[in-house]
Amino acid sequence: MRIPLSWLREYVDLPATETGRDVQAKLISAGLEVETVEHLGADLKGPLVVGRVLTIEELEGFKKPIRFCTVDVGQANGTGEPQEIVCGARNFAVGDKVVVVLPGATLPGGFSISARKTYGKTSHGMICSSDELGMGDDGTHGIIVLPPETEVGKDAIELLELVDEVLDIAVTANRGDCLSIRGVARETAIAYGLPLRDPALLDVPGPNAFGYPVKVSDPAGCDRFTARTVTGLSPEARSPIWLKRRLQKVGMRPISLAVDVTNYVMMELGQPLHAYDRGLVQGTIGVRRAGEGEKIVTLDGVERKLHAEDLVITDDRGPIGLAGVMGGADTEIADHDAAENGGSSTTDVVIEAAHFDQVAIARTARRHKLSSEASRRFERGVDPQAAAAAAQRTVDLLVLLAGGTAEAGVTEVVAPSAPHTVTVAADHPDKVAGVTYGRETVVRRLQEVGCDVYGQDELIVTVPSWRPDLTDPNDLAEEVIRLEGYENLPSTLPRPPAGRGLTARQRLHRRIGRALAGAGYVEALNYPFVSEQVFDQLGLEADDPARRVVRLVNPLSDEEPALRTTLLPGLLGALRRNDGRGAHDLALFETGLVFQPRDEQRTAVNLSVDRRPSEDDIAALDAALPYQPRHVAVVLAGAREQAGWWGRGRAGDWADAVEAARTVAREAGAELGVRKGQYGPWHPGRCAELTVTVDGAERVIGHAGELHPRVLKNLGLPARACAMELDLDALEQVGDDTPQAPGISTFPVATQDVALVVDAFVPASDVEAALREGAGELLESIRLFDVYENAEQLGEGRKSLAYALRFRATDRTLTVDEASAAREAAVTLAGDRTGATLRA
Repeated sequence: MRIPLSWLREYVDLPATETGRDVQAKLISAGLEVETVEHLGADLKGPLVVGRVLTIEELEGFKKPIRFCTVDVGQANGTGEPQEIVCGARNFAVGDKVVVVLPGATLPGGFSISARKTYGKTSHGMICSSDELGMGDDGTHGIIVLPPETEVGKDAIELLELVDEVLDIAVTANRGDCLSIRGVARETAIAYGLPLRDPALLDVPGPNAFGYPVKVSDPAGCDRFTARTVTGLSPEARSPIWLKRRLQKVGMRPISLAVDVTNYVMMELGQPLHAYDRGLVQGTIGVRRAGEGEKIVTLDGVERKLHAEDLVITDDRGPIGLAGVMGGADTEIADHDAAENGGSSTTDVVIEAAHFDQVAIARTARRHKLSSEASRRFERGVDPQAAAAAAQRTVDLLVLLAGGTAEAGVTEVVAPSAPHTVTVAADHPDKVAGVTYGRETVVRRLQEVGCDVYGQDELIVTVPSWRPDLTDPNDLAEEVIRLEGYENLPSTLPRPPAGRGLTARQRLHRRIGRALAGAGYVEALNYPFVSEQVFDQLGLEADDPARRVVRLVNPLSDEEPALRTTLLPGLLGALRRNDGRGAHDLALFETGLVFQPRDEQRTAVNLSVDRRPSEDDIAALDAALPYQPRHVAVVLAGAREQAGWWGRGRAGDWADAVEAARTVAREAGAELGVRKGQYGPWHPGRCAELTVTVDGAERVIGHAGELHPRVLKNLGLPARACAMELDLDALEQVGDDTPQAPGISTFPVATQDVALVVDAFVPASDVEAALREGAGELLESIRLFDVYENAEQLGEGRKSLAYALRFRATDRTLTVDEASAAREAAVTLAGDRTGATLRA
């Protein structure tokens, strides 16, 4: 929210010496995030004056239209003679009042003005547009044409209010009241201890039977609707300069008088309004939910298909506006320019000031991807009591500026409601902050916010209508603490109990991260949100458990409304982005939670903050949450080893993904089984199934290998990309992370190689397991170093697996006979289990 300091001073008598920086410091201390203070016109230097165009000569022979003008600037140039100026704009005529910058002046951006020869003429200054003066968009895209009554020679810097300071405030989602000058003025008045001149304190006539007919069919969606009518607006009326400039300073573009007035009041009071052309509204104005399939053309010219949950404004024809979001084109206000183009300008208007349900407006705006200044305010909470005052303020301005007449009829439809009260202990803020404020301070601060406070030790607090975010005692405590100053809270470091550090689970996660980083992987942290379409892209079966997702009620993006059940979508997205930016050799990893819905849905309870929750409280809270096991995953593409003077490089392949799983298992102290598998996104011929043994039963906890070409195409990934994912919690369950010192023998090793021929479908891991068991305790290590297939030598459907076996005893030097006997025992058991035979 942009807050001009000059506008703020109208409601708070700030000291004349206070600058925007001073106000920024005060508001930041009060808890508002003032991001910047913009100094408008800081580098602007006059003379900048009002001139009247006397003559215009069209210069010929140039690529673009050029005009040589004489302009009366009064005595501003010191001579009283007309000023000769060359200008390329064409949106002004003889007799128009314009803004002229004379030689010696400096425009925003350090642009110095001097007399110069151009297009065969000498130009003594410039006729200015709003962009050249740093005013922002005024909708003309040309020269500023001032009202005819503007005095020639008048200082344009003062006239156009070009010098000002603007505070840019990042308003949080719970402080909708600060999306207005009124709300920020209230915070400023509190911060300085000054009185507030509330612009909403107006004399408002009560409702009567003569107002424009309104019917609210959904009081839950619209609990207040005020309608006022103004007739006889002058078609020639224009928004005055001060009104346009204030809209520009807050970041809005002036459009027409009626629209500008509603926008001005919205920025001033925080209440969104809408003006309908009364001649285009047919019958009673209604508020209801849309019918499924109804359509409306909004003011941006887009035809929108409505949803049954959309709240709409209607007349006898049907929808004429998306409530709280944007009006419809059927009742759009027509301005003077429309009349000049053959239409008719609006002279009679109906003003709408209503209060809509926050959630309904937020969902409608998101559903139609249509965010507006009005929806932004309704989503964060609007003061329902301000509707009548905002309508009155709009009527007063239209009468004043457009010569209209306010009709006596006042329509106000209000759903009964009671003020919100909160009971809070007087010392509750003291307990929250750890500071003794005392009852007097607590009451004073809450009254400054606008609350009515009664009681002694226990306070009955009625919160103001403009603060819907104050719902419980902790909200009230926060108000006291922030107004007393967060900087005044003592800084106390917590004292952890002696002897406690990281848990075993935390240590394991850190070790795994270090091990993968040491293996050349880079950690990538991704958002836990996914779209359900990604499961189709990953090739998961329709009944795959991974498709059962937890959906968010209020997702950050409608395109990703669910929580992830696998880490792969985020990691593969990171792989795609980096590959698209020229980083083709990639190895990424992530450890994180995945989310699996429970069969029984429970509602979480709000825990008290005045005591530590009990074990039962925590258990009940956990039972309402989805299962959240921690997974680990890696993805890799491109070169795993770079080529160089040392030799040729090597591309990453499925074996690297399997080795990453083994690296994780070693850190967990778990025995990981690897066998051929087939699942979802992996290539059916290059997919390994990762297993552990739990209570004597084998359990699949993940997969690794090369991704399916179809998945690579669907996700736009590089060729031969590989991935691994496994359940880290399951691995931790079967692992033993007790540090094991390696056994070191001083006796020499005996190496024996063996080549076994087996059927092609026999997994190498099964052969290795049999060899390891058969060799017994003397076997120190085993390594597969060759896989050979040749139908002529081995036979059809056969392959040769060559292993290097290392034997060593801890207490003696092994003899050849002992090593050979262990080798023979290993080969025999492998033959019995897998049908392996020694290769001739």
